[in-house]
Amino acid sequence: MSHKCVKALIKGMVQGVGFRFHTAHQGLKLGLSGYAKNLPDGTVEVLACGEEEQVDALMVWLEDGPKTSRVDALVVEDVEWRHIDGFEIM
Repeated sequence: MSHKCVKALIKGMVQGVGFRFHTAHQGLKLGLSGYAKNLPDGTVEVLACGEEEQVDALMVWLEDGPKTSRVDALVVEDVEWRHIDGFEIM
């Protein structure tokens, strides 16, 4: 079982539409830890850590996001593993 952390930047209509809440809910459902936070430029940053398969599943989900949002771009990078408790909305 391999663990990984990724940081994703999501561009589009992703602020003010419940994106962070839905992302945190989806992350917890997949057993991941991390956070979702709004950035000043209108994008959302998501850090997701957990089993590789589950992290990948969240990245696939983020390509479309919740029904209330519109995702124009998703940029994903691997980051150093770190342990985080829960999935925070920041």
